[in-house]
Amino acid sequence: MLSGSDTGIGHALAKHLDSLGFVVFAGVLNKDGPGAAELRRSCSQRLCVLQLDITNTTQVKEAYLTVSEKVQNAGLWGVVNNAGILGFPADGELLPMSTYRHCMEVNFFGAVEVSKTFLPLLRKSQGRLVNMSSMAGGIPLPRYAAYGASKAALSMFSGVMRQELSKWGIKVMAIHPSGFRTGIEGTAEQWDRQEKELMENLPADTRQAYGEEYLLGLRNYLLHLPSHCAPDLSPVLGSVLHALLARRPQGLYTPGKGAYAPLCIFCCFPLWFYDFF
Repeated sequence: MLSGSDTGIGHALAKHLDSLGFVVFAGVLNKDGPGAAELRRSCSQRLCVLQLDITNTTQVKEAYLTVSEKVQNAGLWGVVNNAGILGFPADGELLPMSTYRHCMEVNFFGAVEVSKTFLPLLRKSQGRLVNMSSMAGGIPLPRYAAYGASKAALSMFSGVMRQELSKWGIKVMAIHPSGFRTGIEGTAEQWDRQEKELMENLPADTRQAYGEEYLLGLRNYLLHLPSHCAPDLSPVLGSVLHALLARRPQGLYTPGKGAYAPLCIFCCFPLWFYDFF
């Protein structure tokens, strides 16, 4: 069972797993949207598209009942919590509280609810729980206070679940990809709305402290973000596949260029050196 299959990593992963012969339950935010339609068109009849807004408790329960009915006593081999949002990348002081809450609601609370709901099916099969965190969930990165905090919470949840669920043979993994072009950056319309909310909520002294030029530059940073991200998603897909199939999966995967080195520097060197780096 896979969440966030409308676009990006989730969409590519649903197609990849289907092509390998897996029975895929692809959760999508909009079952009538273009992403869901593309999955129905290009994948085999084994793939089942599920309406799944992970922040909607009713939809999570309905997805569980659908999957449970189809797998019955065999259980479910894997749950991949992939659905996530980025929010508007800006300094932590500038971000409105709604951005922090929304990131936590989707990236953390939604993933936790899906995990808790589907665990009875994983227990039956001694299966796998894979949580798609982020490089920003393992190391502090400027302009990602809301996103990074929510992903760090997800990573810690993964670690605790890895310890607690081992008694049933369930293996839990966290994926910390570096920058990949996934579509999580959102649309221009979403950027406009979030930028407007950010600017309208700024106190005058904060606006003055940062300066208009810096604030206007936030949009340019967001516009250029995709150009710094890798278009080839295969390292992430390979990590998820290993997490699902390997006899001894790793607790943490760091696919992508530059994901592992900063984590090592953060863990092994003095903090002043990491901050300078």
